[in-house]
Amino acid sequence: MLKRIYAIFRARNLEFFRDRGTLSWNIILPVALMFGLSFIFSSDRPEYTVGVLQQATSIDKSGHPFLASRYIDFVAVQDLEAGLHRVARHQLDLLVDFGAAPRYWVNPDSPKGYFVEFALLQADSAAGKQMTKSQVEGDAVRYVDWVLPGILGMNVMFSSLFGVGYVVVRYRKNGFLKRLRATPLRAIEFVIAQVSSRLLLILTITSFVYAGTRFFLHTRMDGSHLVLLTVLLAGSISMISLGLLVAARVTSEELAGGLLNMVTWPMMMLSGVWFSLEAATPWIQNLAAVFPLTHMLDAARAVMLDGAGFTEIMPQIGMLAGMSVVFLGLGAVTFRWHPR
Repeated sequence: MLKRIYAIFRARNLEFFRDRGTLSWNIILPVALMFGLSFIFSSDRPEYTVGVLQQATSIDKSGHPFLASRYIDFVAVQDLEAGLHRVARHQLDLLVDFGAAPRYWVNPDSPKGYFVEFALLQADSAAGKQMTKSQVEGDAVRYVDWVLPGILGMNVMFSSLFGVGYVVVRYRKNGFLKRLRATPLRAIEFVIAQVSSRLLLILTITSFVYAGTRFFLHTRMDGSHLVLLTVLLAGSISMISLGLLVAARVTSEELAGGLLNMVTWPMMMLSGVWFSLEAATPWIQNLAAVFPLTHMLDAARAVMLDGAGFTEIMPQIGMLAGMSVVFLGLGAVTFRWHPR
């Protein structure tokens, strides 16, 4: 059994490395995206952003003179801990609470926070009130730091789904699977070999891209590389399994391409690759939770930006493992060797 799996595993690796165009694309695309985004978003945010601690989603600007200030974007914050975390990360320049005991929180290391605090105190003095000040310390998170897990995850997604799903359909269409069916190779052995081959390639390429961006762009990494590797393994296996499930019975390359695009584009838009879904409506967030890429990126950002350990990311790892079992099981059961 192991010899048969190794034979398919080795053949698939050789096929990939001999395709110079695909190999180059898998390496150049994420690197080019990272450098381009780093250049585009190298400057700070063009306006001030202040969080207002309240349960309502809309802000009544007549509630305080400060809320009528120009050039300040006021956003509602329902959870105090989440708001303080954003202040620490310089994602909010200030967090204010105009409730029964008015107070505000500012990061002393934030240049924008300094000027927004000055505007708040001026407006507060005009209103004849006195707010309590609290400080929140923390380092800024650049957009390039935040988007790096998304770029790497997107590359893993495309490499997993198209590198496995599309290839299996091509094998089935040109009769290669039919010839393998005449050998002692079983469906589960073929599936294991495909997963192992693609997983090795993904780990190699993703590690290379991550090391390059970290060396040249000095991207943030507050957690453990071992924990991050675990996230990469779990996410890659889950998406490779999804690619096998999509290709389990499809016989047309055109249909396979359409199905894979139907899976990848919603994941790329709703899994938090380019932007956060914190402000999205609950049904959008619930829809995003069905995609393995969402759980992979949530865990990766928790490790890289917040220093999370195995305990903190276990819910995401559990979801990815469960999805992998379901996808692999269904893929092995419904796998078809022949075109018809």
